[in-house]
Amino acid sequence: MDKQPQRYIRDHWKVKYNKNGYPHVQQGWVLPPDRMSEYDPFILMADDWFKRGTFSDHPHRGFQTITYVIDGRLEHTDNNGGHSVLHAGDVQYMNAGSGARHAEEAVDDDLIHTLQLWLNLPKELKQTESSYQNVYVEDAPKVVIEGGYLRVYSGTVANTSGPMNSLVPINMVELYLKEGATYSLELPRNHNGHVYMLQGKLKFAENVTLQKTEVGLLSYDELADDKETDKLNITAHERSRVLIYTGKPIKEPVVARGPFVMNTEDEIKEAFNDFRLGKFGPSSQE
Repeated sequence: MDKQPQRYIRDHWKVKYNKNGYPHVQQGWVLPPDRMSEYDPFILMADDWFKRGTFSDHPHRGFQTITYVIDGRLEHTDNNGGHSVLHAGDVQYMNAGSGARHAEEAVDDDLIHTLQLWLNLPKELKQTESSYQNVYVEDAPKVVIEGGYLRVYSGTVANTSGPMNSLVPINMVELYLKEGATYSLELPRNHNGHVYMLQGKLKFAENVTLQKTEVGLLSYDELADDKETDKLNITAHERSRVLIYTGKPIKEPVVARGPFVMNTEDEIKEAFNDFRLGKFGPSSQE
């Protein structure tokens, strides 16, 4: 008999969307920022539909972003000279560190649909050099399982490691299951995390069934050893696809204001002042 501890969904909700008009057509908070203390090491997560002109040149400091493209083409430019175009299933990782300045735009007349997750940095890493990494869908290992597959973007899941080089190690996987299939996903027991439904209808553990655009916060044991694991049992009521994110809590004060995430109000004021003084460099779109 399997004595390994079992995960469950400790809270869940359906994402509510605001119709903003042109060019930021629609936005929903997968992880609302007013509950960020519950998500550590994550801060917020947004589900956005937008046209070109929504996320033009802007700064960041003190955290990381993980942007998953659901549909459309996402053009990235930054003030380090970086430029790339991402497509459906691609992910971009950014470490804002001490200061990043970039733009994320739809290509031409596309209506782009993305998920962006903010991942905190511990105090000792908030002044690291900014960096970017594209993880293309074909480079994320695909693990075939009975009745479906796992695509591993980050961390090590099912004895398979993803290519994302996050400064704060996390697991990010996409799970697909056909109708009637079941899977037990093994995760670090001390990782906080959440699931977000992209398609279908899944039952998690024995307590919660989630459908498209619903999010569930995972139970976890913050006192568990780094080597301890547990399992999240998943059953598909119909063909389904879900993103699963987990990470070890940082357990530090979080002050988030606009595009900056620091540990104190004074550090936030310093970030705004540094940007006004031009310390984040020239526009990424010049």
